[in-house]
Amino acid sequence: MNLKELSEHLNLSQTTVSRALNGYPEVSEATRRRVVDAARALHYSPNTRAKGLATGRAMAVGHVIPLSGQHEMVNPVFGDFITGASEAYVKAGYDLMISVVEDGCEEQHYRRMKAMGNADGVIVHGPRMDDPRISLLVELGLPFVVHGRASNVNTPYSWVDINNNRAFRRATEFLLDLGHRRIALINGLESMDFAFRRRAGYEGALAARGLAPDPDLMRSGEMTEVYGHRAAREMLRRDAAPTAFLTSSLITAIGVRRAVHDAGLTLGRDVSVITHDDDLSYLKNGEHIPLFTATRSSVRVAGRISAEMLLGQIGGDMPSPATRMLEADLIIGQSTGPAPH
Repeated sequence: MNLKELSEHLNLSQTTVSRALNGYPEVSEATRRRVVDAARALHYSPNTRAKGLATGRAMAVGHVIPLSGQHEMVNPVFGDFITGASEAYVKAGYDLMISVVEDGCEEQHYRRMKAMGNADGVIVHGPRMDDPRISLLVELGLPFVVHGRASNVNTPYSWVDINNNRAFRRATEFLLDLGHRRIALINGLESMDFAFRRRAGYEGALAARGLAPDPDLMRSGEMTEVYGHRAAREMLRRDAAPTAFLTSSLITAIGVRRAVHDAGLTLGRDVSVITHDDDLSYLKNGEHIPLFTATRSSVRVAGRISAEMLLGQIGGDMPSPATRMLEADLIIGQSTGPAPH
């Protein structure tokens, strides 16, 4: 069924039906309810292009992904975020537009996006400590929400973030309570804001117990399985090897687990591991009992919240800037135990 057929069924003009479906205030509540009920009963789905012409919007949200040799955004975590965001877009009748651009070409792409008007707003991924995209988008007047934060940016902006500092402080405290003193941190790239905050939480927990962070027990890099394996293998070969690892990704933790196994050690008995981001749709942390102890905060939920926040700004229903801090739960799995004597 198209708009013309729905209008004829209701004996109303196409303009009235369109305005009722798009929430225009000049349409009475009784008429709006009648139109909405009929559209639902007759399975009417508005044409996105026509709806855009009626509202003056593109009815699309952009996600610009840099193709970087240093920080790979397209991974299982990104996939879960996009899934959550898409749930909000579909519900609101918006399309998702993903653009993969060469590293360093983002500014040009955002300017072209604004000039062409093919997106009503954007989600910013992987913010760096001093991220130039924020001031650019403010300058362009393009609505945006940052997934994460940029610590060195003072301009107010909208964001959705996990309390990374608290999550890693709590995880480190848990290992300290188990008697561990040589705790290694296998972090993400610390030019990224989330990794900077996670290291601060780790170091803060150690300092509170009178322990100085050991640079030899800290690594920063792209969060891959190979990176986790190499870092853990090198540390475990030392005379003063760590008895516990704290990793920034389940993918990295899998590499650490492989290194522990290769060293002839038992996970949770000889070496403990706590990871982050274990709640992924296609990379589960065990089936019934979690394999890894983890700090868990759903990336999919973060995607949905970010999208809803952005859509609220586009529609004028939410103040800008708006912020949302999400907390992580500590999930106890099989990968942690008392420090070995």
